Amino acid sequence: MKLVSYQHPDLGERVGYLQQDHVLDLALAQAWAQEGGRCLAQRPFPVTMIELLEREGEGLRSAQELAATTASAQIAELSFAIPLADTRLLSPVPRPRSFRDFYAFEEHVKTARARRGLDIVSEWYQFPVFYFSNHNAFLGPEAEVERPSYTEWLDYELEIACVIGKTGRDIEPAEAHEYIAGFAVLNDWSARDVQREEVKVGLGPAKGKDFATSMGPYLVTLDELEAVREGERWQLEMTASVNGQELSRGNFHKIYFSFGELIARASEGVTLHPGDVIGSGTVGTGCILELGTEVHRWLLPGDVVELEVEQLGILRNFVK
Repeated sequence: MKLVSYQHPDLGERVGYLQQDHVLDLALAQAWAQEGGRCLAQRPFPVTMIELLEREGEGLRSAQELAATTASAQIAELSFAIPLADTRLLSPVPRPRSFRDFYAFEEHVKTARARRGLDIVSEWYQFPVFYFSNHNAFLGPEAEVERPSYTEWLDYELEIACVIGKTGRDIEPAEAHEYIAGFAVLNDWSARDVQREEVKVGLGPAKGKDFATSMGPYLVTLDELEAVREGERWQLEMTASVNGQELSRGNFHKIYFSFGELIARASEGVTLHPGDVIGSGTVGTGCILELGTEVHRWLLPGDVVELEVEQLGILRNFVK
């Protein structure tokens, strides 16, 4: 199932799902199903993604059952079906409860540090590390990303996000998939010149990261990805392009620490909640910092950045 958050022209922020290149509003779909005697559930459906996730597994199961009901209908007969091309999509989770971004691809870490004349520290292999970023600065697909006035070295980062769909604490890696609502494409925008200076102080990146994170175009539930799953990893090709020129290519399967291990680390002694977002970190070759400015200059206003992950869609943003 592909879940979306979108801006309804009259009702504001809503949660829906994709069907035949249309967005179907979950709450309106439930009302339609009830009127036709196709749905016996009486509890009103959530109207936002956070409300849906807060119902934990029940919410996702109900959404999938409802989608199966509308799948047999003609799209033209559904007054609440909006063509995707006419819809303004938001980040699948417009305001996550929290945002942790990991550093889990060995190739990226090795290459990026080598450009600074550094080796990977041995501690990197002992446990996955993350930093907290601004969960109130999330943007959706097709959104404009303003280059902050304080940076000249604006960069993209090609990542995958996991959205937590179930409350959990001290989660075991082997059980972590039960806590994942789905995956989405993630762009962890970075001000590299600011980041380079602030990490010298001994803390993680902060001002170099807190101005924007984009996610989308939709949240894909794990059942749709079962065919490409190999144990605790997924075979998903990942690419990034700027102004139509491909710069980055990698594969989600090459992540050193699995998402199960990332979730276990994040939840150790801490409760994760529905709507928390966890980033994978940048795939190998997945940013200009790693590629070098001899391959491509830093991003400028007017640039179009597209991140694409197999089955997860294209996340396109515009630098202004």
